[in-house]
Amino acid sequence: MTTTGNVREHNEDNFFVPGRGSLSSWPEGLDSSVEVVLQPLSEGSHATDNGTTRSGARSDIGGPFIVADGMGGQLAGEQASRIAVELIPKELLARLDSQDDQEAIRQAIAVANREIIAQAHVVPECSNMGTTVVLAVFRPGRALIAGIGDSRAYRLRGKVLDRLTRDHDLASALISAGTIRPEEARNHQFRHVLYLYLGSPEARDGPEDVRLEDLLPGDRFLLASDGLTGVVTDDALTELLGRADDPHQIAQDLVRAALQNESRDNVTCMVITVEALNDESEKAPSVEPAG
Repeated sequence: MTTTGNVREHNEDNFFVPGRGSLSSWPEGLDSSVEVVLQPLSEGSHATDNGTTRSGARSDIGGPFIVADGMGGQLAGEQASRIAVELIPKELLARLDSQDDQEAIRQAIAVANREIIAQAHVVPECSNMGTTVVLAVFRPGRALIAGIGDSRAYRLRGKVLDRLTRDHDLASALISAGTIRPEEARNHQFRHVLYLYLGSPEARDGPEDVRLEDLLPGDRFLLASDGLTGVVTDDALTELLGRADDPHQIAQDLVRAALQNESRDNVTCMVITVEALNDESEKAPSVEPAG
């Protein structure tokens, strides 16, 4: 679910869902969900450079699912987030067979970073553009999570909410340095000042950390821009993520909560539910994201 929000005139956020693409290609209204069923590659199958097997669609990869929050003003922010959601999936699928999964993710994001920097040098209107990115890639039985900037990934398991990414803003850096207390960050002047994002030289090597997480039936993942997580508390996220079974309904409720809490930014979130695991040694989750 994505919205321009209460204040902004343009939506600089974007997203990518496998099988449906990015915001520009999504059905009007964003009112549908997608089911992705993962299975280990069968013996003798061969993955090609475009992410398919001899028998059809690549069945051991779910993703990447991506949320990107562009910045730099109107055209620039929209352009940066669009580059991220269009380029990262292509680069990632081309690398997954020849590189370690975590390294493939790092390199795919690094390529998008270089392209955004290059475009910023060529197009005057985009000279200050950048974007955050948070993504999830699912393999049978496991998930890989990465982020740059302040868009976040969470996992709700039972009633426990775990944040899977860390913010790359100056207020968070001050917390890590012991200069300010965590409770001071919410209203700190440097809260929205990023030191790491796509479009910055510091992101040349991609994300610092790519987390590997196991999957259990009922796990629910949230990818969101800070238009949501900046105004909705973790306690409220926990309650809303566990309230319903339909991922799209949850996404709608989350966006509604952000708008009611007077978010002044674009708001984008993606809810992914692991419905089941099979009985094989390499377990296959069914992943259903909401717009």
